[in-house]
Amino acid sequence: MPEGKLVIFSAPSGAGKTTIVHHLLSKMHELEFSISATTREARGDERDGQDYYFISVEEFLHKIAKKHFVEFEEVYTGTFYGTLREEIERIWKTGKTVIFDIDVEGGLHLKRKYGNQALAIFVQPPSLEVLKERLTGRGTDSAKKLEERFEKAEKELNYAPRFDVILKNHDLKTACDEAEQLVKNFINN
Repeated sequence: MPEGKLVIFSAPSGAGKTTIVHHLLSKMHELEFSISATTREARGDERDGQDYYFISVEEFLHKIAKKHFVEFEEVYTGTFYGTLREEIERIWKTGKTVIFDIDVEGGLHLKRKYGNQALAIFVQPPSLEVLKERLTGRGTDSAKKLEERFEKAEKELNYAPRFDVILKNHDLKTACDEAEQLVKNFINN
């Protein structure tokens, strides 16, 4: 199996990592998005096999038992997310670099597992208050789910120093440009 590179973008929900990853995918054709598996329901116009692999809790647990995941986590009670080993291998076989949009603990797990093959970037929001405004403004979560997200975000911000790079997202265009330069430098070294 060819050894490739991984670019990991992690952040608390609402920090802008997904927008930055989509920007990079539109600009850099040497990247391919790693689609995570999850047990949660699809939101909005999300599609199976494009945004996530939506699977049942039973199927997820079966794949854990069979060691199909390089990392997985129960992010919220009863809601699992994970990276399938075959997804990384599929992308590497095409000669591309794998790019991840993944929660903080999953990102750190991938970095530990892949070491220098991986660049782990933490996207830092301007503040917790701005993060709360962004999440509330989405209108996709219940009050209870928002409270869970806020608590998780506060914890996740403490993990930032454990990443290779902290990318401050005070201005989205600037953050996208900086991300592009970081990723190009990593791929070309």
